[in-house]
Amino acid sequence: MSHPTPDEQPTRPSNPFAAPTGRQTPTSMTAPQPPIAPQTPQAPQPMMTTNTSRGRARSKGPGWGALIVAMVVTALVTAGGFWGIGGALGLFSHAESSGSTAHSSSSTSSTTQTVPKVPTSGESANWQAVAKAVSPAVVTISVVGQNASGVGSGVIYDAKGDIVTNYHVISKAIGSKGGLSVTLADGRIYDAEIVGYDQTTDLAVIKLVNAPSDLTVASFGSSKDLAVGQQVMAIGAPLGLSNTVTTGIVSALNRPVEVSAREEREPQEPNPLDPFNQLPNLRGQQQAGSESVITNAIQVDASINPGNSGGPLFNANGAVIGINSSIASMSSTSSEAGSIGLGFAIPADLVTSVADQLIANGTADHAVLGVSITTGEVDVDGATKAGAKVAQVSPGGAAAAAGIREGDVIVAVNGSEVSSAKQLTGYIRRYKGGDEVSVSVVRDGKVEDIKTTLQSQSR
Repeated sequence: MSHPTPDEQPTRPSNPFAAPTGRQTPTSMTAPQPPIAPQTPQAPQPMMTTNTSRGRARSKGPGWGALIVAMVVTALVTAGGFWGIGGALGLFSHAESSGSTAHSSSSTSSTTQTVPKVPTSGESANWQAVAKAVSPAVVTISVVGQNASGVGSGVIYDAKGDIVTNYHVISKAIGSKGGLSVTLADGRIYDAEIVGYDQTTDLAVIKLVNAPSDLTVASFGSSKDLAVGQQVMAIGAPLGLSNTVTTGIVSALNRPVEVSAREEREPQEPNPLDPFNQLPNLRGQQQAGSESVITNAIQVDASINPGNSGGPLFNANGAVIGINSSIASMSSTSSEAGSIGLGFAIPADLVTSVADQLIANGTADHAVLGVSITTGEVDVDGATKAGAKVAQVSPGGAAAAAGIREGDVIVAVNGSEVSSAKQLTGYIRRYKGGDEVSVSVVRDGKVEDIKTTLQSQSR
């Protein structure tokens, strides 16, 4: 099939946050749904620079061509859309310099560095110092697939050249004749290979081919220590603009966000109550399917735009606390779509757990509770609470073994409040099979804490 032209209408994604009407379809907690490759926005093809030989690094010239500002995005109603932010809708043509080209082995005398902890001044973050310290650990990822190409961001995870990014950033390079190239902060470009990916969490690890010995490795913090109002910094390549720094605060924690992609070419019926849908990072043809990613995300007001996907979110000490993955937009027009201060990041604790598994095994294990659930309400202690109502318990599953029953309303996991079926799904996906959690349920008007040993998704 041919590439879509700029004036073609893109696909409308599904509406995962639609208000329930009539009988709800239970969400299965037995087998979490992985996402498919993200949708394809309609935009001009980027002019991308790729390596002609594996493992070579070269300097990129300072000149940029004109910004392609015509961006055709997925049309939704005025309530807006929720977008995955992997690719730049509007790229630059790269003017290469006439400078020297060096092999990646030319810097063997250098040593790998780890981003140091950046001191703060009282309650104010020193963003200038943070940006200087952490920027060398942030990369721009160029993806060329058989029928698609695009740009996203990533962060250097270890001295071996492993890089963490989003699955939807690199998905078009999987099993295709295309490939990946990574531009370091200093302009050197390397080919990269896929180490592993996890569709369920929208995370992936790629690795530099013949990685240099002078990489700057990011330091990861714990997302458990986050607080609403905390200052944060995002770095990435929005619209292809590498090393772009923006700052803001944590607006909310554990925000249940579902991002889905659809293969249909025909527009879907919009839902004015649903601001959440996926904006793909790549242009070209789409794989079949309509799976979803559900994450209890970090919500931030730092400016995040297409191209930021896979890039890191830092705290004031320069530690990675999340991986930027999606935004909400109130507009479907190319001239207005973009950041409105509603960005979402995958928490660092989930990122490191999945990344370590991908590096070790190429795959990641996720826990399942063994129930089908819907969002419901229950009366407890004289008040009405929202939670995840158990519609069905799977025989032999973790919930059945722990004594969770049909009709129970789950209101917390390990003390973290659960107010919807999607939020429960997001919490359970943070764990691995064999992990023990405390599930708080309301039964007969009383709260009971039930110790539950989760099972593996692959069981």
